[in-house]
Amino acid sequence: MAIIRKLNGVEPKIGSNCFIAESAVIVGDVTIGDDCSIWYGAVLRGDVNPIIIGNRVNIQDGAVLHTLHKKSVVEVGDDVSVGHNAIIHGAKVGSRVLVGMGAILMDNSVIPDKTIIAAGAVVLSNSILEPGIYAGVPAKMVKEGSEQIGDSALGNARGYMMYKEWFINNCEPIDYP
Repeated sequence: MAIIRKLNGVEPKIGSNCFIAESAVIVGDVTIGDDCSIWYGAVLRGDVNPIIIGNRVNIQDGAVLHTLHKKSVVEVGDDVSVGHNAIIHGAKVGSRVLVGMGAILMDNSVIPDKTIIAAGAVVLSNSILEPGIYAGVPAKMVKEGSEQIGDSALGNARGYMMYKEWFINNCEPIDYP
């Protein structure tokens, strides 16, 4: 069973039809929308400020979401994929966004709707991006925004909706010697 903890009187709120992996950690002031998936080893630590997750969001294996004490909040829109081992630290992420594997979004950065942050990219604190594709350290726009980019991010999120249903309906523990 996942580690889901109340902290300082604040209990996480989890929407309907979500998959929360057994090794996920959700603590404190965390709100998760409907139809989300929080995968193995993901940590959402709402101990010092809120973490607010929209609907149909997948937080993949090993991702970490956290904030600065009283200085930043994590906000994630709808239909977002947060890739394996990504870090979102006090950033605002729009809807139909893909945050690539190992990407880092720092405090008070703003990622607009229909944007892709490439694997390993680092979005610096206080960066306010325009829609598009960003890569590198620090992250720079490599392609201007388009409906196709938003559709690509949405397609990834929809794929994880299917995987979530597999794990809700067809995943069973086994006894292994």
